[in-house]
Amino acid sequence: MTTVDGLLFLGTSHFGYQLDASTALAGMDAVGTDAAIAAPMHPHRGDFTEANESLAEAVGKSDGRLIPLCRVDPWEGDAAVAEVQRAVGAGARGVFLHPSEERFRINDVRVRPIVECAAELAVPVMVAAGYHLFAEPLQLAAAARWTPDHPFVLTNGGQFNISGMSQFDAQLALGNPNVHVHTSGMYREDFLEGVVKTFGPERLLFATAAPMFTMAYERLRVDLAHFTDAETELILGGNTIRIFGEVGA
Repeated sequence: MTTVDGLLFLGTSHFGYQLDASTALAGMDAVGTDAAIAAPMHPHRGDFTEANESLAEAVGKSDGRLIPLCRVDPWEGDAAVAEVQRAVGAGARGVFLHPSEERFRINDVRVRPIVECAAELAVPVMVAAGYHLFAEPLQLAAAARWTPDHPFVLTNGGQFNISGMSQFDAQLALGNPNVHVHTSGMYREDFLEGVVKTFGPERLLFATAAPMFTMAYERLRVDLAHFTDAETELILGGNTIRIFGEVGA
């Protein structure tokens, strides 16, 4: 079984956190992770092209263990779409959007051209999900419906506050067949198990979102949940490989 971390961040963030490739790879080794999807941090001075190029350079030295996403800011309009085209042409396997850090609503009309561009290029979209006002489940569901046949992956189970109506809203988002969710930050084991029971194991992806969360702790979310061996194999890597492509050198 190949274990793939569905998301970690590389670089130095404008907001103070950081993770370099060598530290990430050592952390992956410690928890038995073979490969990981990597997204850039929010860069100083907001230069996303430079951040994407720096990530690509680090990925190129990882012997195929790190798989790059390109990150763009929808406020840059056509330039953001052009950067998606450039980065995917250079090897990025998907597009990462962070509504909270870049301060946009995921269902804003400015975002749609980026999502549609990703679909045209046949690469998935991943969204930092669950942030109040910017990336709440019903907003995410609306954005996912722009390209209903195209994979739309949500971090944090689609909603940080997975209680009460928030849990219901997250399930509504998953009602869109193209929506998938990460295990990262999901403190309710019953929610993760419910995703598998209600929507199928193909809709849940293991991810740590390091360094925002701790790799070892996030791995336990899958190991301690009540999944079959076949379900665990899909969650720990099979689903991510299906959506983002094969891993390895």
